[in-house]
Amino acid sequence: MEFFRIHKTIPFMRHALVLNIISLVTFLAAVFFIATKGFHLSIEFTGGTVMEVAYPQAVELDTVRSTIAQKGYSDFQVQNFGTSRDVMIRLPNIEGKTSTQQSNEVIEALKASDPNVELRRVEYVGPQIGRELAHDGLLALLFVVIGIMIYLAFRFEWKFAVAGVIANLHDVIIILGFFAFFQWEFSLPVLAAVLAVLGYSVNESVVIMDRIRENFRKQRKASVREVIDSAITATISRTIITHGSTQMMVIAMLLFGGPSLHYFALALTIGIWFGIYSSVFVAAALAMWLGVKREDLVKPIKKDTGEVVG
Repeated sequence: MEFFRIHKTIPFMRHALVLNIISLVTFLAAVFFIATKGFHLSIEFTGGTVMEVAYPQAVELDTVRSTIAQKGYSDFQVQNFGTSRDVMIRLPNIEGKTSTQQSNEVIEALKASDPNVELRRVEYVGPQIGRELAHDGLLALLFVVIGIMIYLAFRFEWKFAVAGVIANLHDVIIILGFFAFFQWEFSLPVLAAVLAVLGYSVNESVVIMDRIRENFRKQRKASVREVIDSAITATISRTIITHGSTQMMVIAMLLFGGPSLHYFALALTIGIWFGIYSSVFVAAALAMWLGVKREDLVKPIKKDTGEVVG
């Protein structure tokens, strides 16, 4: 489906060198911030106190948050689970206070607002569990990258595989760089968003690479640069429809999803925009710099028999 068709090929690769230099500078800046500032890890990674409370009727989470904030807490999480009457509260570790003291302090504040609130469960989550989650998250990220590289190598060939993986890592590092620079809270939902961006970005790269391979078969007299420009131009309508629809949903989560979904949606927003950019100006351009040519993607044909060699 297309809302419009661009008849004149846009020379994207004419500016590939300048844009790749900008990408490299941005990538190195992100790596610098990650290495120097680190991440503002959530309670899932650092450990803390988990409380489950129940109300006799549906409760506004913002009311619960404001009550807890009045006790001096800043890095805490409040969310529903099961029903709108059940609330899960995660409190960070505070030096000089035990898990029992924290839970008693919070439940007393909540009872002052609503005497009918009931404490169902209190549990301490140690930092060891956080380290295990971080380790498992990094392993998941590594396996996804390896799987993408293997898929692209089988689907196309090694030059596209390398270009695609570098482009995807470019997106991930940029997202992590934003979170390190602004010290936004890095939680499990954000990690899930990063993994989602990997799959989302590679999908766009595959579409463009597939069109490049198709154009190599059709445009036999065109140069590599012209083939790539034509492939990207032909997929613009599809890109706008796909990414525009996805971004509308993500913006809705960003604006109306509340604090629980805020950073998840923010990571997806950054990933979507940089995913479009990297598929065009990183993946396609890197494939061009690596020397991709028609013979890499289209098997030659024997002149005497007309059979495909292979």
